[in-house]
Amino acid sequence: MSPSGVASRLVPLVLCVLLACTVAKGDHRLSFSYYDKTCPSAQHIVQSVMASRVAADQPTAPAVLRLFFHDCFVNGCDGSVLLDSTPSMDSEKDAEPNDSLRGFDVIDDIKAHLEHACPGTVSCADVLALASRDAVVLLGGPAWNVELGRKDSRGADKDAAETKLPSPKQNLTALIDLFAEHGLDARDMAALSGAHTVGTARCRHYKDRVYGSEGGSDIIDPAFAVERRRTCQAGGDDAMAPFDEQTPMRFDNAYYKDLVARRGLLTSDQELYGRGGPLDQLVEMYSNDGEAFARDFAKAMVKMGRIPPPLGMPVEVRLSCHMINNY
Repeated sequence: MSPSGVASRLVPLVLCVLLACTVAKGDHRLSFSYYDKTCPSAQHIVQSVMASRVAADQPTAPAVLRLFFHDCFVNGCDGSVLLDSTPSMDSEKDAEPNDSLRGFDVIDDIKAHLEHACPGTVSCADVLALASRDAVVLLGGPAWNVELGRKDSRGADKDAAETKLPSPKQNLTALIDLFAEHGLDARDMAALSGAHTVGTARCRHYKDRVYGSEGGSDIIDPAFAVERRRTCQAGGDDAMAPFDEQTPMRFDNAYYKDLVARRGLLTSDQELYGRGGPLDQLVEMYSNDGEAFARDFAKAMVKMGRIPPPLGMPVEVRLSCHMINNY
């Protein structure tokens, strides 16, 4: 770990020792009714702000959903991805896998409304969990009950963000192993990957696949490869392409239809299909049964939302999502 990374982990710990900050407990108990008494309007507020923001800018929805994934895979669902850099802490936002994240302003907007209604009560980590559910619903996807009660980290871990997030070039074995580290099995992985039924990716992340470079699957529809090469040639490495061209802003099962047609955008997408076995059967089922995908996706989102922060990590309920509290 870099010296700055060490500092970023030690400073919050020292502060919490001096200022009686709480630490993450082993039980990490979450509850559907966590804010029923302390902030009964919490879910309505999140839903209202999300509806307004997505109505004004639909790509906000997949952006917020992606934030939740990138938060939970780095030291648990603790809101650490929302923190800005400070002189003593490197932000996870500055890690290469996070350089295209957006939607932070939406989370700040929701948090401001919550602080007005229920000061110091609802954590930023819970805001992310609720907002990601609402993002899916606003795009026509499934709803689910969100377990609540997460706390916010008092530090970020840029080094972990560089290495602990799924890579667009990873093969199936590496993906299965990475998800397993978080208690998520191959079925969870396949369902959660369906989030790529909405949103876009940059050419730099899919060009190896469409140009047939090393490290990626060669299972690709030739016409699709030609289309995406044209996208890259027109806009360079930052050229954006939708994961699914037919319904890019509808949360449906089109992602799996694309995989069966060998039109997965990323190498890591197409790795889910084409090797035979149970995973191929699962992808084919999702491609034919959108309701089965929706059910499994909702279950997997609840399961991912239970990934806890490390034991003993200093936590709090931040008053502002992009900075730790000053005691």
